[in-house]
Amino acid sequence: MRQTPTRRRFLVAAGAAGATGLAGCGGTNAAGTTTRTAIPGEASLLLNWKPSGLHVPYFVAKENGFYEEEGLTLSSIKSGEGSTFSAKQAGLGNAKFAVSSSDQVLNINSRDLSPQSVGVVMQKSPAVVFSTRETFGGELSNADQLAGKTVGTGPGMVRMLTELLLEEAGVREDVEMVDTGYDTVQQLLSGNVDAAGGVFGDAISAGAQGYTVDSLAVGDTIPSYGHVIATNREWAGSNPDAVRAFLRGTARGAAWAHQRPGEATDILVEANGVLEESHAQQRRKWETMAAEFALSDAVREHGWGWSQAEPWRVIHDALADAGALDGDIDPDAVWTNEYLDTDAESVGSYADMV
Repeated sequence: MRQTPTRRRFLVAAGAAGATGLAGCGGTNAAGTTTRTAIPGEASLLLNWKPSGLHVPYFVAKENGFYEEEGLTLSSIKSGEGSTFSAKQAGLGNAKFAVSSSDQVLNINSRDLSPQSVGVVMQKSPAVVFSTRETFGGELSNADQLAGKTVGTGPGMVRMLTELLLEEAGVREDVEMVDTGYDTVQQLLSGNVDAAGGVFGDAISAGAQGYTVDSLAVGDTIPSYGHVIATNREWAGSNPDAVRAFLRGTARGAAWAHQRPGEATDILVEANGVLEESHAQQRRKWETMAAEFALSDAVREHGWGWSQAEPWRVIHDALADAGALDGDIDPDAVWTNEYLDTDAESVGSYADMV
């Protein structure tokens, strides 16, 4: 929908001014934007993997000074080595903030460490089942079309969620599941499988190679979260202002980037020059994430980053059934909403801003 000039001015002002209305010691700088008392020390962010369009909000927030305006000095954004690694580093206290996934926060908590999710960035899992019309012989629009087909996936949570989707559709026993390792996209494009389980970025990569791609988002059927912000539980309890500031800054970055996807992708690419050749793919990844994965009924009702119990329990049960946990863990104990400042416009009114 086309926005009115008044609406556009509101969004620009909201992106610049960010969170307001909180108790505390905020002030105003020369540019007229809200500032907060600086939090002693500095923190860094560990990503779950190499920077991509999925990480746009953090680079935007850092470049635009949103973290600083919220009172937090974010010294660096570091590439990660997977969600398991980032959850472990958060649990050990080696990373003040880490991008991880709900399954790995649960997994690492079952292994005597205590990473805690303090905000959900992707309100539904990025897992998708996808195919090309060239391979599938037509449009893939429903999971029950996969009966009698071969579906390839890599290991881990994507495979578990794919199987849950097929079970929900009542066709799991009629589908041949094969392990395609980390070569799922090429296995699909080569015609070795009829469809693939992956993440939406994989489907975008397939489309970038000239194919017509159709995807089924697993999270539309199976309640499940994607990226979450994890930190050490004890550290967060001792540094609540730092956690709240990071979440406010990130929410501001996400709202700003949602309205300016081109500029936001430019910021990402300028900070990570290796992405220049895939600029268009990175922008599409961000636009897809922002439009289809960052919003939910919980966000509309409560605000950006909000957790609800059911997705955590669904993933916990899937992991437990697969024997992937190392011990008993209460899925309700690994997440919290207490650091989300819903009085801050960028958090509480995020859905209205975008």
